Amino acid sequence: MKRLILFIGIVALGLGLNSCSKDDGVNFHFTALEITRAQLPESFQLGARYQVLVNYIRPDNCTYFEGFDIVKKDTTIRNVVVIGSVIEDNTCVGPEEEMQATFTFEVRHDQTYIFRFWQGEDENGDPIFLEIQVPVL
Repeated sequence: MKRLILFIGIVALGLGLNSCSKDDGVNFHFTALEITRAQLPESFQLGARYQVLVNYIRPDNCTYFEGFDIVKKDTTIRNVVVIGSVIEDNTCVGPEEEMQATFTFEVRHDQTYIFRFWQGEDENGDPIFLEIQVPVL
């Protein structure tokens, strides 16, 4: 019986110490990055796949590209946002720099596509978009 109580005590102590350990992970948050331009073909073909080249602003050396958030607003309307992660508790230096990234887009509808690339917000906090239309031939 003493051994069982000792074993339970050791397990409980181990779990207690583990739950109090300090998290040494990196603190970060996600942010939208300003898109300056996008390159799309003049037209699409139904069923084809295309690489879309996007230029965006990296504001400092604490911000890293994470990917794209592409939201389908309607059958052929897409809102595109570049997502970055910002490392917190660092000294962020360096000038803004323009970077490039690509995503693959597959044409599934025979209607003109409208891409709305996020460029920031106006003085009222409303989103500003660079809008590009690509017909499907």
